[in-house]
Amino acid sequence: MAKHLNKKIGFIALAALVVVSVLFLSQCSFQSVTLAPGSSGDFVWILVSSALVFMMVPALALFYGGMLRKQSMTSIMAQVLIDIVVMTLMWVICGFTLTFGSDGVLIGDLSHFFFNGMLDGGSPDSNNALAFAVFQMMFAVITGAIIIGACAERVRFVTITWFLVLWGLLVYVPVAHWIWGGGFLSAWFTVLDYAGGITIHILAGVTGLALAWFVGPRRSSSRKARAHNIPFVFFGAIMLWVGWFGFNGGSGLYADGMAIRAIFTSHLAAAAGMGAWCICQYYSTGHVNVLGMVTGAIAGLGSVTPMAGYIDAPAAFVVGIVGGILCYYAIIFMRSRKNIDDALDVFGLHGVSGFWGSIATGIFVSGAYTPGGVCGLVYGGVDLFIGQVVASAVVGIYGFAVTYAIIYLLSRFMAVRIPEQEESIGQDIVEHGEPSYSL
Repeated sequence: MAKHLNKKIGFIALAALVVVSVLFLSQCSFQSVTLAPGSSGDFVWILVSSALVFMMVPALALFYGGMLRKQSMTSIMAQVLIDIVVMTLMWVICGFTLTFGSDGVLIGDLSHFFFNGMLDGGSPDSNNALAFAVFQMMFAVITGAIIIGACAERVRFVTITWFLVLWGLLVYVPVAHWIWGGGFLSAWFTVLDYAGGITIHILAGVTGLALAWFVGPRRSSSRKARAHNIPFVFFGAIMLWVGWFGFNGGSGLYADGMAIRAIFTSHLAAAAGMGAWCICQYYSTGHVNVLGMVTGAIAGLGSVTPMAGYIDAPAAFVVGIVGGILCYYAIIFMRSRKNIDDALDVFGLHGVSGFWGSIATGIFVSGAYTPGGVCGLVYGGVDLFIGQVVASAVVGIYGFAVTYAIIYLLSRFMAVRIPEQEESIGQDIVEHGEPSYSL
């Protein structure tokens, strides 16, 4: 019955994928990206922020790998590395230009194919555009890395590689264009996504959910296995926390008061999320552990991401606390589902914090900090709240459906899962011939 349902959903999603692809191509035009010039100090801050965001990628490998069995550490590192390759090349060849090349309704143009014109002359305008493109490239890379955790320990390395190629082009790029590149969501609705609550966290969360649903659960013993290296989890999470200062702080594109505010509200929300998680875990289990504490911090960070530069301290505090509570119970709920094995809580953590943060943006954003004085419900604004709900729903549905279509399509041409016996041995040895530990 489940197999028949998967096949039916796959055919529907595949048909939708074909229709959407045709619509994208029909919308291509040929204009050029223009950005306001920045000072040398702004360039330095964007480059530092880009480096901080890139640091989050190996940090995620430590965070993810430490939570899995020891025989899966190499495979997670390998998948994160191939994500860097795929998403970087995709972004340079056509991802950037399709996202920001024009303000087409559905997709951008190919005027900056392979960064055409981006490196010419070294003029202030081209330097500014290149710095922006590099910063946004790191966002694409970290988003691809996040989704890997949902299907960890059971999807073949070759399959995940091809999945990232198709997902980057058909899911990440169009969604980023709709939100940040002048597409229909930002053109038709009032939508704010300061640093990627919708584009990154919601999208990664629903992608992870679709992957976990399609590939099925791991072996019972693998699901019940304890995290093999808590120090890795701790160090990776702290690196993610620091990297988030560039992630959110750099998203305003200038070294100014908004950058300072974004860093402050991010840190406050992380601390509030961690505190809320501690209370929930102690109330539920009678103890508090390190894995839970750092997960609570990331819940707070994910929640504040879409509004970090647009809110004050009380709002960041509330957003972080609610984010920690929602993610705690969402993860418990997801782990109780026998047929959906989101191995590293991609939906429960990133998806739920992204949805909450996007809706909260429509509630708590202050017009004193936003372009055009756009404000949330607390300050009397209704349009933003409606826009955030619509954008979150559209991106959630689209991301899930097209992800499912992509993995279904790949399953027609290649094996998606490793065999049960190989899963028991571990991908480190079976696929990479390189265990992370000698004993």
